[in-house]
Amino acid sequence: MNINDFLNYMNTQKPVCSGTEVFEMFDKLAQEALKVTMEINNKYHTPEELVELFSKLTGKQVHSSFRLFPPFYTDCGKNITVGKNVFINACCKFQDQGGITIGDNCLIGHNVTLATLNHHFNPKLRANLYPSPIKIGNNVWIGSDVTVLPGVTIGDGAIIGAGSIVTKDIAANTVSAGNPCKFIKFIDIKES
Repeated sequence: MNINDFLNYMNTQKPVCSGTEVFEMFDKLAQEALKVTMEINNKYHTPEELVELFSKLTGKQVHSSFRLFPPFYTDCGKNITVGKNVFINACCKFQDQGGITIGDNCLIGHNVTLATLNHHFNPKLRANLYPSPIKIGNNVWIGSDVTVLPGVTIGDGAIIGAGSIVTKDIAANTVSAGNPCKFIKFIDIKES
């Protein structure tokens, strides 16, 4: 199995059963991600060097406007897509096998976790994984210590308050917060 076969399968959102070729690819990609994240996290890099390292991690050329404050953690890397002018703050953790897409002009706060996998509820099948993508629109601000669960879409211009657990889709141009994350108010986009 090659990386394209893996990504194509993961993007179907079909279950990944223990012992399959897809499941085995998890380990291979995790080892590759560990090498790159060790390089990112264990010495100083210029912003330009971090753009190149993040591009290596994702397997896609990241725009020169991308900014990252290490450390950064992922157990795959290859199913992350970031737009232009994205900032990811320190200590973020992306479990991206199910797919993470971050639009343009997004701010990701300290210690944000984006999780795209769930396990089976049946203990006998607990090792089986269920991928579901996270999609973050343009101009989104995610506060510190937020966890976004599998299958969530966050609309353009949304703000997620610090410490929130996002379990459901978030509408565009809204402020939401809490555990579970709930709508607080609409953002007046005419304000400046």
